[in-house]
Amino acid sequence: MLPVILAAADTGLALAGIGIGTGLATLGPGIGIGNIGGRACEAIARQPEAGGRIGTNMIISAALIEGFTFFAIVICLILAGKAV
Repeated sequence: MLPVILAAADTGLALAGIGIGTGLATLGPGIGIGNIGGRACEAIARQPEAGGRIGTNMIISAALIEGFTFFAIVICLILAGKAV
């Protein structure tokens, strides 16, 4: 009976860790993309003629951040499937 209880506790801790990891994997990039957007708006306000280049660089940076975010979330979901 004892190994079953320990296995259930380990599974619960694993799922809690995966949930925390997923939350951090979405929180950090969300803050980062917000900073990129805000800084890009400030830069365009200072130099309107460079708005096209700034916007392009902002979109590329945000896309790279989102790619890493989706990768981290997929890894967390794969681990959740193995934990259960």
